[in-house]
Amino acid sequence: MQASDFGKWVRRFEDERDRRRAQGDPDWSRGATLHPAVWASVQRFQVGEDGDGANLVAKADEAGDGDYARAVRLFVAEEQNHARLLARLLAAGGTPTLTGHWSDTVFVRLRRLMGLRLELLVLLIAEVVALRYYRALRDGTTDPLTSDVAGRILADEERHVPFHCERLHASLASLPRLLRRPVMLLWRLLLSAVCLVVAADHGRALRRLGVGRLRFLTDVVGSSTTVARSVLTPRPDRTTPAPPDTGHRPDPNTAPARTPPRPEHRPDPNTALRRTPEFTRPAASRW
Repeated sequence: MQASDFGKWVRRFEDERDRRRAQGDPDWSRGATLHPAVWASVQRFQVGEDGDGANLVAKADEAGDGDYARAVRLFVAEEQNHARLLARLLAAGGTPTLTGHWSDTVFVRLRRLMGLRLELLVLLIAEVVALRYYRALRDGTTDPLTSDVAGRILADEERHVPFHCERLHASLASLPRLLRRPVMLLWRLLLSAVCLVVAADHGRALRRLGVGRLRFLTDVVGSSTTVARSVLTPRPDRTTPAPPDTGHRPDPNTAPARTPPRPEHRPDPNTALRRTPEFTRPAASRW
């Protein structure tokens, strides 16, 4: 992958950073009121958003793509902002943050097992689950501050998923073609297992947000098809680039003249042979 390929992602992350600064924070003075089960759920997701991202940044630096490494740092900064927003939301509702949670510990250890490719595959699972969760949190509560915070985070997550998909597409391209689909099949199986755990762990909160466990699981697993396809399928501009426009246009004075059409031949009705009418078969049905 060329170093310039992720330059556009750097610009997108920087543009979004500037937009956030101009927009400012939500009005925390409004306070927030949620069911205790939802507060407990937000606490656990806040832990998952927190972290310095040092391990991911180090692996991105080792990949040798300066633009990608810069984009990863901007991505980590957005995740840290998510943790800050959720912490402020919890404070607005008088709920403390957690110092840790077993689910976050498992994810961190899985991500650090091997190289950048495995870390991104595990991270992508968390991002896909987060998409559905924050949509439920945005749409399933009547609390304005919670809906505002969840909507902001969701908008970022919708950008994070294609960012990781693009890098994983380049990473899987180095594998033999026959291994790529099995890798993403295993990824989808792991995603399903993780989603089962999340649905069980956050089931009470999901019900309060109008999304049952089964619907949450179905939505997340269903969305994984599109995500896996994005990783496996090359982008059109990478496989069939359009030829450059050289500005050349044919000279009408030198272009070859078109041959005029030959006059249509019409048989003489006085000499044409009479044809015996043929038996017409009914058209065959398409059904």
